[in-house]
Amino acid sequence: GRGRGRGKIEDKEWIPVTKLGRLVKDGKIKQLEDIYLFSIPIKEAEIIDFFIGPQLKDEVLKIMPVQKQTRAGQRTRFKAFVAMGDNNGHVGLGVKCSKEVATAIRGAIVLAKLSITPVRFGYWGNKIGSPHTVPCKVTGKCGSVLVRLIPAPRGTGIVSAPVPKKLLHMAGVSDCYTCAQGQTATLGNFAKATFEAITKTYTYLTPDLWPDVPLGKPPFQEFTDYLAKNAQHTTQQAAITSET
Repeated sequence: GRGRGRGKIEDKEWIPVTKLGRLVKDGKIKQLEDIYLFSIPIKEAEIIDFFIGPQLKDEVLKIMPVQKQTRAGQRTRFKAFVAMGDNNGHVGLGVKCSKEVATAIRGAIVLAKLSITPVRFGYWGNKIGSPHTVPCKVTGKCGSVLVRLIPAPRGTGIVSAPVPKKLLHMAGVSDCYTCAQGQTATLGNFAKATFEAITKTYTYLTPDLWPDVPLGKPPFQEFTDYLAKNAQHTTQQAAITSET
C-alpha cells in the first residue's frame, strides 16, 4: 500500500555527487561558515544535515492549492512553504509545488535546506553581553510586500506579524521591531520578503568589519590534489551502488 516503508529512504548512506559534498563527508571542511566565506553554492541538502542537522527545526507555513486551466478542466497542484532554522544564526525558506501534499512538503524541506543562509546579529545600544538583534535596519521586498527589520532593545521580543515572527525566531533573533507594507495577506511574498531582509544582514559592511582580514585559499584550491585522487574512486563506487 501507499506510505509503507517511507523511513527506509533516509537510511541510505550519503554518496556525495559534488566536489563540495566529497570534501564535507571526508571531514576536510570543518564548519558551515567555511563554505559561506568563499560563497560556494550548496547543491546537496545532506551538506546542511552533516553540519547542523540535529539542531534544525522545520515548520510548514502554508499549503495552498494552485490551478492551471486545461482543455479537460483544471489541474490542481499543491504549493508548500516551509521555513527552517536552528535558532542560532541559520535560516532557510523553501517553496515547492507538487501533485501531492506530502511530496510538496518533502521537496520544500530539501529546498529550505539548500537555501539556508547565515544571519548576522548585532546590538541595539551598548555592546553588552551577546548580540541579540539585527545589526542595522534592513529591508526585503517581494511582489508588493516590503518588510523592514529594525533593531530593538534587549527584552523587547519580536514585534511582528506571525509569519516574520516564525522566521526571525528560527534565525535566532531575540529582539526586533518590524514594519511591513503592501499585500501581506499573500503569505508566500510576506515570507520571501522577510527572508530576503534577514539575508541582507551580512551584506552591510559596518565599521567593525573594516579591518583587513587575510583570506586563505578556497577549499577547492586547497584540496585540489585530494579531489583529483578521490574522483576516480568515487565514480567507481557510485557505479557499483547503482548496479546493486
